[in-house]
Amino acid sequence: MTDPLYLGDPTVREFEARVERVIDDGDAARVVLDATHFYPEGGGQPADRGALSGSENWPVRDVRKTDEIYHTVEGEGPTVGERVVGEIDREHRAAHMQYHTAQHLLSAVLLEEYDAPTTGNQLYADHARLDCAYERFTDEDLDALETRMNELVGAAMDVRWYTLGRERAQTELDPERTRLDLLPESITEIRIVEIGDGIGSTPNGEPSGPSTVFDRVACAGTHVSNTAEIGRVEVTGRRTQGSDEERVEFVLVDE
Repeated sequence: MTDPLYLGDPTVREFEARVERVIDDGDAARVVLDATHFYPEGGGQPADRGALSGSENWPVRDVRKTDEIYHTVEGEGPTVGERVVGEIDREHRAAHMQYHTAQHLLSAVLLEEYDAPTTGNQLYADHARLDCAYERFTDEDLDALETRMNELVGAAMDVRWYTLGRERAQTELDPERTRLDLLPESITEIRIVEIGDGIGSTPNGEPSGPSTVFDRVACAGTHVSNTAEIGRVEVTGRRTQGSDEERVEFVLVDE
């Protein structure tokens, strides 16, 4: 089973790993490593891009997690047992970290100020969209959302992640935000992403002491370590997605 190193330090862009399995798909191959920093598509976040290098160089064009984490590479791929170096596209990953953290802020604002829980989201390297349960946003609402989002970015709040046992997570977390009921019962350890000022932590990463927590949800994505790293938020529009459901679209602009 591949060790998902991306869940720990999302800033790593190069790593070494051993090839455990290779599946020939004709003009491509699916490669299983003993450990990886490549993020597999999921949770609205696209897969990382990059390359594996060893006896040759193999561009990584997709990463998916099913029974294993599969890195789809061009050509025949490396051989089983070979040591390879994985290199992640830096700009692509950094953009996903910014957008995913921004999505957390937007979801929290929509729930707190509009009683609009998130129903879906999709991130890209240059824009993002979020669907929520709400009847209709006005232009004034969108302006207010943009202003509030940039206030939160400017507040330079810490972002951190750690794991909780499922039973404890079900007791402590807001079910409207986390929807732990949608996770398979086989998942007993829940990865938590928390945003807020003054967060202390124990050696294993759990929060300790008084803190002002703005958002605390279950998430397996990659994020920046402080909201100031997100950049300026521009809400670019909205559209109706059906009965009592709205889509909010936004972009991030580096300042």
